[in-house]
Amino acid sequence: MKKEREKLIDSLISYRKRKGHEITVVFDGWKTGEAKETQSIVSGIRIIFSRIGENADSVIKRIISTEKHDWIVITSDREIKDFAFSSGAIPIPAEMFLNIYEKPHSFDKQNLIESEETDYYFPQKKGSPRKLSKKEKLVMRALKKL
Repeated sequence: MKKEREKLIDSLISYRKRKGHEITVVFDGWKTGEAKETQSIVSGIRIIFSRIGENADSVIKRIISTEKHDWIVITSDREIKDFAFSSGAIPIPAEMFLNIYEKPHSFDKQNLIESEETDYYFPQKKGSPRKLSKKEKLVMRALKKL
């Protein structure tokens, strides 16, 4: 598990050098963590481990709701996605972020709609099929920033 975390952090450091984004990554410490939440900064990446008894989801929710920032939240967790939208942050499916990271290209509405398996599917609604919903527009705007 530790090697996967280090590999992820190394990838994010590389991404940060290329794009210049501020990045915060939150890991679960609820089973084997410290008595209190720990934070460190490695090559500009803020790394947080939740305290024992607290999961990463609650830390992410707290950060989104208390730190006023234009957050783009990379997650595949539906609860975090819903919380992010309701808090004014923009959630992006981890799979979409990986596609951007591994092979940068522009996303269009079809790519967004085809992401059904990630729980970020935007169902077709009444009205013009050419117009994006407000949530789709927010996600598309955020994807262009990445």
